[in-house]
Amino acid sequence: MSTTAREDEVLGATTGLGSDVVLEPVSDEVGVRARGYWEQVWRRFKRDRVAIGSIFFLVFVVLVCYPGAWLAERQIGHSPSDPFTDGIDDGLIPVGPWSKVYNPFTDEDQILVLGASDTLGRDEFLRLLYGGRVSLQVAVLATIGVMIIGTILGAVAGYYRGWIDTIISRLTEITMAFPALLFVIALASTVGSRLNDVTFGGVLAPGVVTLVLVFWAFGWFYPARIIRAKVLSLREKEFVEAALMTGASDWRIIRSHLLPHLAAPIIVYSTLVVAGYVLAEAALSFLGVGIPLPTPSWGNLLSSAPEFYTSQPWLMLWPGVAVVLTTLAFNLLGDGLRDAFDPRSRL
Repeated sequence: MSTTAREDEVLGATTGLGSDVVLEPVSDEVGVRARGYWEQVWRRFKRDRVAIGSIFFLVFVVLVCYPGAWLAERQIGHSPSDPFTDGIDDGLIPVGPWSKVYNPFTDEDQILVLGASDTLGRDEFLRLLYGGRVSLQVAVLATIGVMIIGTILGAVAGYYRGWIDTIISRLTEITMAFPALLFVIALASTVGSRLNDVTFGGVLAPGVVTLVLVFWAFGWFYPARIIRAKVLSLREKEFVEAALMTGASDWRIIRSHLLPHLAAPIIVYSTLVVAGYVLAEAALSFLGVGIPLPTPSWGNLLSSAPEFYTSQPWLMLWPGVAVVLTTLAFNLLGDGLRDAFDPRSRL
């Protein structure tokens, strides 16, 4: 028996298809295209349907809160801060969803889709949309700031070590131990009113700058500790030693060799930080030291709701659902990104 016939018999017995199977030769010229790092990340990420769904939901929230709120205001004919005398009943209780009220701004009757938000009879629907805009402004700007500060301090501390690392580490521990809530209350009662007026020509809502500065001051230590631990590991790698041997400066090594390896933890942690600051804004506004009235936010919409929890429980429902779904979407997106950046995940 020839060698070729023997190989056909063995292959047929192994596959269970018999010796009549014809195996097509495989061309040696078929090339295998190497996939880059970001392409592999995208391949892993797009397989996570929950994370993809979270992106679509967050895009929907942004569209609804920005162009959607502006279009709704133009279509309805009043602003979210305009009061309605018909928006409360004889017992000074806000009217419920789909209530017909007289609109003095358009001199006609109209429907309050989600009802009135408070004892001034203001439109709950518009205040919910504009409240989402304010909450997202605080969360996104605060996240950008704390990640920049934390990344810089963490990278410097991890790379240089020594007395620089000691100073930054002690500053981090002091910031972690500082009672941030007491500082926020003191700030709101002193210079908070002046800071709230800083809106950069109406680009930001009143009170956003105050909260963002507070979050910047007391939120950078977590990303700094994460980045420091990562840089301490990376600076011992061979590619850093090779860069040092070629005479590369410290700034060039940090910028060109370390920061690309920090992209994964920075991106993943940023999505989780955004979710945390949405909740933080809601909590501070609920306590009355966040976004000041009459500017709407999801937090101060919740602050007025407990007053009517027996008669109008829906006042807690709408902003509560908005906060829960938005933070859940950011957290699910963070989980999907974490799995996508893990090279051990299956493609």
